[in-house]
Amino acid sequence: MSNHPAIEGRTDRMSASWQARAVLLAMPLLVGRRAATRRVALQDVAAVRTRARRLSLPGAWLAALLNPRSRRMRDADLAGLWTFPATRPGPVANVILYLHGGGYYFGAPETHRAVTPALAAHSGAPVFAPDYRLAPEHPFPAALDDALHAYRTLIARGIAADSIVVAGDSAGGGLALALLLALRDAGEALPAGAVLFSPWADLTTTWRAARGTGPVTRLAIQQAARRYVGDASTWDPYVSPARGELRDLPPIHLQISDSEVMYEDARALAARLDRAGVTVQVALWHGMPHALPCFAPFLPEANQALRQAAMFVRRCLATRKRFAAAAATAEVA
Repeated sequence: MSNHPAIEGRTDRMSASWQARAVLLAMPLLVGRRAATRRVALQDVAAVRTRARRLSLPGAWLAALLNPRSRRMRDADLAGLWTFPATRPGPVANVILYLHGGGYYFGAPETHRAVTPALAAHSGAPVFAPDYRLAPEHPFPAALDDALHAYRTLIARGIAADSIVVAGDSAGGGLALALLLALRDAGEALPAGAVLFSPWADLTTTWRAARGTGPVTRLAIQQAARRYVGDASTWDPYVSPARGELRDLPPIHLQISDSEVMYEDARALAARLDRAGVTVQVALWHGMPHALPCFAPFLPEANQALRQAAMFVRRCLATRKRFAAAAATAEVA
């Protein structure tokens, strides 16, 4: 086992696109100038949710134009949104279970309609984004319970565990890791792999937010953590899975930028995964906004990040299929 996680991709200061530089400059205006003040933590939850939906609309519209063969549909029995890579989807064999970000208190499958079509198109696998319950109305463990329910429902429908890859951004990345730990601890079959975009997987280190750049403040992150944690402890391994036992997990692809508040925690998580014997690949970006893929299709780097993630998904699914075929051949022999 190597001493350090593999670093799969990197950008430098000179290679950042003009789109990325423009977004970073415009970020305070996009989220509101009050983001730099104490009032950000006291914003009305409904207003934040409305703003998130409004800001996601341009990306969703453009993604639909760039992926004309993709098809979205609601699940009749499971709260969430499917995105298929073709107009007429056949039987579902492989699935990306995508858990959206938003600090556990805002966001929805609809706010990530620029991410899921690209993942579906590049990977060739349908994407299901569950509409999990949000804090503060539904604090921990509601989101984890809903993620578990979505995963178990997919399994009950006949989709093999090794035909599923779990993915998520920010809080959704932390939730994806918590899902892996909960499945392992319950003795259930694990997915083929996981993709973590800027994962918020350690809620015990909100003090580090002051070291990041951009409009997200320490107070805002602490407020989001309080909303989600409720009466639980931030040290609960299902609240802060980066602090949990990380052994026996499937391969993980982790993306992070050195300019965001989760950077130190994400690098520490990658090192812990590596020490636990988990295969982990780190795509390290320079000077990119938090949850980079959420800025697709406007930022070239976001599109590249999604292509990298989709390549990892394809490798995971292909590897598990080869293992299954080899096992079947050995059984027959």
